[in-house]
Formats: sequence, structure tokens, C-alpha cells
Amino acid sequence: MSNTDLLKNIKKLRELTGVGFKDCKIAIEENNGDIEKSIEFLRKKGIAKASKKMDRNASEGLVLVHDQDNEVAVVEINSETDFVAKNKDFLNFSKEISKINFKVSGDIEKIKSFNMNNGKSVDDNLISMIAKIGEKITIRRSKFFNNKGGKNYFYIHSAIEKEAGKIVSIVKILNNDNKELGQKIAMHIAASNPLAIDKAGIKKETIDKELEIIKAELVNSGKKGDIADKISKGKINKFISENTLLDQIWIMDPKKKVSDILKENKKK
Repeated sequence: MSNTDLLKNIKKLRELTGVGFKDCKIAIEENNGDIEKSIEFLRKKGIAKASKKMDRNASEGLVLVHDQDNEVAVVEINSETDFVAKNKDFLNFSKEISKINFKVSGDIEKIKSFNMNNGKSVDDNLISMIAKIGEKITIRRSKFFNNKGGKNYFYIHSAIEKEAGKIVSIVKILNNDNKELGQKIAMHIAASNPLAIDKAGIKKETIDKELEIIKAELVNSGKKGDIADKISKGKINKFISENTLLDQIWIMDPKKKVSDILKENKKK
């Protein structure tokens, strides 16, 4: 790994963890430049704490929403820099992709072959856009939410236009058409970034990996036996509650959980 790459990785690791230069350098060198493994290394040493920003995708770009008749389509289009995300040509291109995404119900392969307004395919236009702007641009992922079984609500964080921004959260609520409630829950999701609705929705390997990190941190701090087991159990339960939507503290009232808000607004 060149000195330039080393410094670049150290900078990124510091931004994600808040850990000092020296420890980040050791972590990067010990893990051959792998950022995820370096984060895990620092956490096991007890140097870094779990942070939401550790899991954020570093890519720039936009997330766009198109909604109609209680159906919602969302698409993420990445660029290399934030500057490009604000470029007028990129924005217009992305907005047209968003409309196409709705038409094809979130099928990303169909998006790529779909003809745009100029008669050329999305793929061909994408190549032209890359050549014009000079940055790598990718249609990263897409999703479609139909109108069956409930009402769809969404929230756009750091919106640059009505239906485009940095983060989009979408929630479907069954048997309740309370628009204000739906939008507030979508806002909560954008702010709190839950991994799942409840414990059953978190993958076993995610919990196992977190438990492994917790136990390694406890061993490195000198905790042993029953004390370590007791502390690790408490910490993993806290991890689960902080990362499941229903158990999270409601962002608008710290005395309540999201599950409490849903119960209060349940139709009788």
C-alpha cells in the first residue's frame, strides 16, 4: 500500500471512528487497508465505540423518490463528489431516472435498458453523463413499494428538491391513514437508522459479530468469568434495543418508545 493510500485510509478511519492518528495507522496496517476490519480491530481494543456513521456508505450522490396513488419508488444514484450531486445536468438526469424507476416498479435491470426522453437507453445516457462530468456515476439500488396492505409515507433528509435528497426513509403503516404520524415515523427512521423493526429482523450473524466484539473488548479490559458474561448480555440487549425500530426511543419524546407511539395511535 502506497503512502498516499495509507494516509487516505487513515483519514477515512478517523472520520468514521473519531480515533487518533496513531491508533488508526496501526489498525490500517494490521488489516491491510481494510476499513471494516480496521473498525472491528479498534472496537475489540476498546478504542472505538459503535457509531452510526461507521455503517454509512461513503458514496456521494442523490436518493430520489417518485410517488403516485400511494405507491412509492426510490432510487439511489451515486457520484464521486458532492459537487456533482448538485450539478444541474446530473440532477435532471437523476429525476428522469426516478420517473422511469416508478414505471418499472424498481427493477434496476429494466431501468438500464429503458429509453429516456432523447430516445437513447439509460445505459447509453449514463456513459455520456460520465464522459461529460468526468466522474464515475452509478445507479446503485432501487426499490418499489406498492399500495397493498397499508399507507406509504416517506421523509427526505437534506432535500435539494421536493423529491431528492441525501437520505430517504419510507415506512408502510397498516390500518392507519394518519399522515402526520406516518411522516414523523419516517423522520424518526432517517434520524435513528434502525437495522430492523424488531429483534427477529436482525440477522443472527449481525448479533453474533457484535457479541464477539463486545466480549473481545471486555477481555482486553481485564473483565473475566461471570462478570464478563453479565456485562456482555446487558450490552448486546442494549445493542438490539437501540437498533430495532419498535424499541428505539422516540426522537420527539425521550420518555417514550416508538412502540408506545404506535399503541397511542392505534385505531379502535
